[in-house]
Amino acid sequence: MDEISMIGLDIAKNVFHVHGVDASGAPVLRRGQVEKFFAKLPATLVGIEACGSAHHWARVIGRYGHRVRLMPPGYVKAYVKRNKNDGRDAEAICEAVGRPNMRFVAVKSVEQQATLSVPNTRDLLVRQRTAAANALRGMLSELGIVAAQGTKGLRTLMQQLEQPSEAIPELMRNALLLLARQWEALDAAERMLEQQITRAAKADAEARRLMAVPCVGPMIASTVLAKVPDPHMFRTGRDFGAWIGLTGRDRGTGGKHRVGRISKQGDRMLRTLLINGASAYLLHQKRRGVTDPWLRDLLARRPYKVVMVALANKTARIIWALLTKGGEYRARASVPAAA
Repeated sequence: MDEISMIGLDIAKNVFHVHGVDASGAPVLRRGQVEKFFAKLPATLVGIEACGSAHHWARVIGRYGHRVRLMPPGYVKAYVKRNKNDGRDAEAICEAVGRPNMRFVAVKSVEQQATLSVPNTRDLLVRQRTAAANALRGMLSELGIVAAQGTKGLRTLMQQLEQPSEAIPELMRNALLLLARQWEALDAAERMLEQQITRAAKADAEARRLMAVPCVGPMIASTVLAKVPDPHMFRTGRDFGAWIGLTGRDRGTGGKHRVGRISKQGDRMLRTLLINGASAYLLHQKRRGVTDPWLRDLLARRPYKVVMVALANKTARIIWALLTKGGEYRARASVPAAA
């Protein structure tokens, strides 16, 4: 076998395709053959798309001395030639991993993936709970039965389902009772996971350091630590904010640049948590009086939601600085508003 300096591996559930730059062909491997194949090869650079099970295979292949690099699938797509198939995907991965300006994804450990599974499960439960609540509200609204927004209004609707009534046909009431019970089960499970995340964050020194930042609670701190195994992959805090999707789209030509709305192309869960944290903090500040001069000046010039996203972006940059440079968060001196 010729010496192989670079390999592209297209992973799947059962069939894997390998492409080496100095190899005469691209062998096709079954799942059970992948580890044996790389165990026999001398140490080389292996590229993999950062998709399902990619972190697992990166850890397995890395045990044999190979340098494994994970890449976002969107960045690999540009190197795929026409008539896409698994073999061409492996070739594109091999081509992309050698590019000097390629951006890579840090390989997560088993512990980090285990930690991340908890907020991921909670996020799924929240979406299912919201879907059940919306379905229940929507079907009752067809009968002219509505209630206020929020959990309190929803529970008012559920109480109306407990006893038979002329307003709600019995056939429909029995079906909606199933939705109500499902909502309650999802709500209990979500609260249990939230308590688990909170306990784990309070027991972790690194998470406690992040929670000293305004807008950052146990949920944000634990999610950041699980999703960002190596914060030094980002050169600046702005790069970290862009990875989350909190920076504006940059459009420019002829030397003229225009920054538009936020890209929303990054990590959706982390972006949602940061914006929700900023929203809660901003509401608290408006009720008690804004003491931060930066925040007060921004509220005077810009719409409320723009300020909310700007605060979330600022929080992300502070988190990056704490993760990369260490130390403790030091709040700026508050300046009371002029009378």
